Order: sequence, then C-alpha cells, then structure tokens
Amino acid sequence: MNFDLQPTLENNLIKVVPLKEEDFEALFAVASDPLIWEQHPNKDRYKREVFENFFKGAMESKGAFIVYEKHTNKVVGSSRYYELDEAASSVAVGYTFIGRDFWGKGHNKALKTLMLDYAFQFVDHVILHIGATNFRSQKASEKLGAVKISEIEVAYYGEPVKWNFVYQIDKAKWTEKVS
Repeated sequence: MNFDLQPTLENNLIKVVPLKEEDFEALFAVASDPLIWEQHPNKDRYKREVFENFFKGAMESKGAFIVYEKHTNKVVGSSRYYELDEAASSVAVGYTFIGRDFWGKGHNKALKTLMLDYAFQFVDHVILHIGATNFRSQKASEKLGAVKISEIEVAYYGEPVKWNFVYQIDKAKWTEKVS
C-alpha cells in the first residue's frame, strides 16, 4: 500500500499541507480560542502548555496537517491521518479543529471531503474517534455519512483517557453518496 500519510491536498476553498515545526505559532493562534474546545474531551487545549503537547503528538504522528484558506492564506486549523491498518483496510481521520472564523462556511466539510477522497484511494474504511460530549463533531460527521459503531476510551497523546464514540465511513457508501 502506498498511502502517504501527509500528502498535499487542495480544492477551491482550502489547501492542506504537511504540518511543520515552524507552524506552531500560527496554529496556536487559532487553537488558543477556548470556545473551539468547549465540547472537546480535552477542554484546556487552548492553553499553550497543553497545546504544545498536542502539537508534539501531531508532529510525531507523521500524518498531521495545517489547513489554509486558499484565497486568503489564513490558517483554518488542523487535522491528521493516524492508525493506518492495512489488514483492516482502514485509517483514522481526526484531531481536527477549525478556527471559529471558519465555522459554518464549508471549511470542515471541504477538509473532510479532501481527506476522505484521498483515503478511499487506498482503504475501504475511515474511522473517526469523537469525544462523547463533542456534539458539533458528531453531527458534522453524521452529515458526511459516518455511522457510530462503538464507544471506547481513548488516551490522546500525553493526556488522560477520555470516553469517545467511534464512527465509521465505508468507501462503498462514500462513493455512492458522492456520485
């Protein structure tokens, strides 16, 4: 399998590029808004020291991105691929956050569409781990066709274990929905 966990992806709205160490300050400027994290299991990720840990995990994952709005070059947020499982033909998409300036304007859908379209060239299933209290993300994922398949405890990089819902999008359903 030739699944590159950090391709550069773009459409008419956004550009998704591999995250680099020098992106920290620009990404933290977006992440430092407490309202982004209010429904997230790790509500204090807006704090610099907590975000530093998140960013370190993103860099070590070798699957993380910074997302730019194409026509303004403003930082929209971040996402990543992780847990590539060739045997199960699956990959997880997550750790996504979008700045409030871009909420409700199609940026999250554009991001997930790019990432899903790319992933489904290589795998049959995309997994999303979503905090049990993160209703915004649950609803957004369901709009994309994701179906809740289980509930698990997840230990985010260097953070305490939190209750998460596991959603799945299957290639066949995605392809059917897109066409």
